[in-house]
Amino acid sequence: MGGIFAWIIFGLIAGILAKWIMPGKDVGGFIVTSLIGIAGAFVGGFIGSLFGFGGVDGFNLGSFTTAVLGAILLLFIYRTIKK
Repeated sequence: MGGIFAWIIFGLIAGILAKWIMPGKDVGGFIVTSLIGIAGAFVGGFIGSLFGFGGVDGFNLGSFTTAVLGAILLLFIYRTIKK
């Protein structure tokens, strides 16, 4: 349960950070960015675990990096699909 809570918290922060790293106009604003960040944390955690890098498993730098990279990946995919 703690892992899911960490993913949600990291996801919110990761979505904001991903938007800051990849600025641009997105439909939906803060809410969509936050949802992409949460989903990105899950995706980043899944991919990280799959490749043996570790997932989002607590409040630490590795988990935060994984969440941000997942959010950036999803934001990129979202923008590609929306074009």
